[in-house]
Amino acid sequence: MTRRTFLALAAAPLSAAPRASMGLATTCFMTARRPKDAREFLDYAHSLGAGGIQASLPSLDLKYASDLRRRAEELGMYIEVMAELPRAGTETFERTVIAAREAGALCIRTVAPGPRRYEAFPTLDAWKRAAADSEAALVRALPIAEKHRMPLAVENHRDRTLEEWLELLGRYSSEYLGVCLDTGNNVALLDDPLEVVRRLTPYAVSTHVKDMGVEEYPDGFLLTEVPLGDGVLDLKQMVYVIGKARPKTKFSLEMITRDPTPVPWLTEKYWTTMPSRDARELARTLAMVRAAKTRLPRPGTLDRAALLRLEEDNVRRCLSFAREQLGL
Repeated sequence: MTRRTFLALAAAPLSAAPRASMGLATTCFMTARRPKDAREFLDYAHSLGAGGIQASLPSLDLKYASDLRRRAEELGMYIEVMAELPRAGTETFERTVIAAREAGALCIRTVAPGPRRYEAFPTLDAWKRAAADSEAALVRALPIAEKHRMPLAVENHRDRTLEEWLELLGRYSSEYLGVCLDTGNNVALLDDPLEVVRRLTPYAVSTHVKDMGVEEYPDGFLLTEVPLGDGVLDLKQMVYVIGKARPKTKFSLEMITRDPTPVPWLTEKYWTTMPSRDARELARTLAMVRAAKTRLPRPGTLDRAALLRLEEDNVRRCLSFAREQLGL
């Protein structure tokens, strides 16, 4: 697909968007519920009306995996598996891929490297080492993914900028390497979120659908997931773009109920690992933040029972919005 053809697809009417069912990532419940067992989470997600799950495997036993697959087939749900890339030996990673295949997983979702770039790395050299190490892990994992025909979906996770993602993906031509396309993470790196979706969609084998709320604070802006439709993202266009170009890619919700995280772009440390950002990214993001004029929720003071209720309520609201407004 050429760039011109892809942009033409992105500009087509929303009414042409394909239909799909929205699933749930376990990270929707990382604050209070913290699901551990994929089978239990599958049943719970089904009870909420979700179409699939993205979860880690608590056991690499093939009997567990086959039972999980059988249950997913009974419920008509899909499975995507979360796993870490191999940092040294590849034995555990290959066992994970084999178990994921037995479970009927559509892909392995992973990160490379994963931590928030502007928080985790004190110097540009430290960031470059982490980026290189994670790419080396990706190189170790890719032959295994190809051997077992299991696509890798590497999430844009507040680590690489859009251009860096495109450079990384451009170095490899494997059909088993793609992205878990997160609709909101790159706001923290000052990328245009709709442009991120448009340009990474050709590589999307998985998704994290989320909406983002923003709020100014003295050192920059606060950022957090909010129920779909309550934030600043153009979700209808994003879902259309992904669904039109990648009709087999599943839409998985990642609605994390938590206090806002700071994006301290007015501090020197923020820019240490991102010297390539320029005034255009800054100006566009500043305009978006100031136009929002919101006060973000702070659920961190709630007790666990209240957090459990709020997590589930937020997910239910998102699934309802997805059905009614996004056709998912």
